[in-house]
Order: sequence, then C-alpha cells, then structure tokens
Amino acid sequence: MGQRRITSLETRDVRFPLVHGAGSDAVHSGAEYAFATTLLGSDGTIFGTGIVLTLGPGNEIVCETIELLGREIVGQDIEELMADFGNVSRKLSQHPHLRWLGPQKGVVHLALASLTNACFDLWAKSRGVPLWRLLLDLDHTQLVALLDLTYLDDVLSPSEAQALVRENATSRAQRENVLRTGYPGYDTSVGWFQYDDERVKELTRQAIDRGFHAFKLKVGSVDGQRDIRRARMLRELAGPTALIMFDANQQWSLPRASEMCRELREMAPFFIEEPTHPDDIHAHAVLAKEVHPISIALGEHVPNRIMFKNFMKASAVQIVQVDCTRVAGISEFLTVSLMARKFGVRVVPHVGDMGQIHQHLVLFNHIALGHEALFLECIPHLQEHFVVPACVENGVYVTTEAPGASSDLKNVRPT
Repeated sequence: MGQRRITSLETRDVRFPLVHGAGSDAVHSGAEYAFATTLLGSDGTIFGTGIVLTLGPGNEIVCETIELLGREIVGQDIEELMADFGNVSRKLSQHPHLRWLGPQKGVVHLALASLTNACFDLWAKSRGVPLWRLLLDLDHTQLVALLDLTYLDDVLSPSEAQALVRENATSRAQRENVLRTGYPGYDTSVGWFQYDDERVKELTRQAIDRGFHAFKLKVGSVDGQRDIRRARMLRELAGPTALIMFDANQQWSLPRASEMCRELREMAPFFIEEPTHPDDIHAHAVLAKEVHPISIALGEHVPNRIMFKNFMKASAVQIVQVDCTRVAGISEFLTVSLMARKFGVRVVPHVGDMGQIHQHLVLFNHIALGHEALFLECIPHLQEHFVVPACVENGVYVTTEAPGASSDLKNVRPT
C-alpha cells in the first residue's frame, strides 16, 4: 500500500436553494441547504471531501473554523494519521483556544466533523474501496484506535469497545446479505411542515409507488389540531401496516409535548422525534415513560458522545439519530453506535449528508456491530449535486461500490 500524503486543505461554502416548503419544520424555515465543505488534496490525483450541513447563514463561519483546525494535518500521511485518529480527534477537539467556542459543540464541532469526514473519505479512496468496506476490513484494535473515548470511562472503556466488536465478529456472515439486498429507507420528504395537505397526500402516494413502507411527518403547529388532522391523514394514506413517525423538531415544552404525544398515540407512530429541547434529558426521560411502547427518537441536535451517553443512561431515548455531520464526524458516529449497542438502543441516523455517508455507516453498524437493519432516512433534495448520488430503488438503498464516502460534490474540488 503506497503512501498518500495530505498536501493541502481548502474549504468551500456551498449552498443549494430548495423549492418552497422543502426542508421546513416547526422551527426551521427558509429554502436553502448548505455544506461547509473540506477538501484535502494529496500527492496523487485523489482528494478527500468532507461535508457538514447548515441552513446557509453562518456556513462561512464553519469554513473559517475548518481552516483553523485543519492546519495540523497538512503534510501528514493518511495511513499514519488514521492509525491513531482517536488521539488526533481528541487533540483537535481539545484545542486550547478554539475549545472555548464549544467545547465539543456548535461551530467548532461542526468544523471538526467536516475535517474528519474528509480524512475518512481520502483514506477510503487511497485504498480504492468504499467506506463501508474499509471499516469492515478493520480489526477490533484498528477500529477502536479511530475513536476518542474520553469522558466515557464509566460506560465504554477501550477494552469494552474492542470486546463489543470481537463478540459480533463471529456472526458477521449472517448479516452480510444486506450488501446484496440493500438497506431499507424511510421517506422524510413527504411531510415537510410547510407542505399543504394535498401536497403531503400526493407525495405519500408517490413514495408508496416507489416502494417505501415508512414515512415521517413534521408536527409542532401552533394549532395542535392541524397536527392531529395531518397525522390521521398520513396513517390513512399509508395504511395500518406501514410505519409512520412524527417529528416536532424541539417545538414543544414538556407539558405541551405530553399533551400532544397522548393525542398522537391514536395513530400508532413508530417513534416521536425531538419532542422538546434537545438538551433536556429529564423531559425526554419523562416522555419516554409516558409514551411507552412508542419510542422517543433524537440526535439531530445532540452534539457529542457525552450527551448521548447521558440520554442513554437516563433511558430518555430509544432511537438514536446520531449524525456524522453533527457530531465530530464518522469517528464520533462510530463511538455513539458502540455505546448504543452496549445499551441495547437502536440507531437510525439523521441524514444531514442526505444519506450519502450514512449509507456506508449503517451497513457497518449492522454487519460489524449487530445493530438491527431497521431503516435509513431518505431526503432526495440534493441528489443531483453529488458525483455519485445515493441510489434508492424500491424503497431500499442500493449498496454502493464507489471508492470513498460518497461525499464528492459536482464541480467542487481542490484548486
């Protein structure tokens, strides 16, 4: 295996206007998705791309922070860098000055995520394999060396993390069939908050025709009866056997969430997502007991492994929606997935990458860690902008064989 040195680091503030209503929820509006993009040049023809999602304004601030954080990795060999990436990530996240702007949350953590994702993309490309294959080919010591496990001593030591990987290795062959059949998806784009009822109906029928069996609706209206009406409408359209989910995007207070969850139980949702403030562990624990056996899902705005640890310890989450474009990239995603496996909690990522990178990570989670192959969120709005867009056929992600992490954007490359 030849050496591949990182020769340059550049960023791009890339923004994509959306059609009216797309991407809207009860809290976030507007019509723009943006990627704070890291480009790692190498001493060959390949380069690494890392992305994190923002909603436009402020994207340039993340790009500036990527450049500040990334200076230390330029000039390093990618194999040597990744062999000790857990310590690299820890050092970057504990930057003696920039950590003051977090720590391990907000703009600084988003910048670390983009930088990390670019490293993994370059690593997989340098080996000529898709990211899922690279991760599956690592042994338990190599995998755990990728992870920053600081502050997790009480729940997941390095030896415990290695043991979890080893324990599931003997049964991997039983789960590798997913590479042939593909990973199930669920459709988020049918139920954006600003879509009127007729648009939701039309898109749900189209999604059913495309083979989807699971759908998500945005809730959190000032008028709760609007949410109830639309929830009943989705259940009727999808049918009694389909899975439907409701996402409040943090809109409700605890009393309001309790009230609305009681009413939404009638539609038998599979999960209720982000019912209240994403830092309020107590409120989520209360709601988890109230809505059982319906699951509480969260992760879109949970910034790091320590917060996930505390949610899991408090039994405040049943569906972990960790997102490698929100936590500190692929490395911290894997850490949270290992913790979730230990706690017996399902992982269904939020896809700030539009499912491009996560299509790799859920395959690893299922095959290597034994996580249930439940489904992965599908948001198709930016597919046309990726060099190798995620392929979803008959409601299923088709396994990609393209080298890298599937994050290259058209016309976005180092100078």
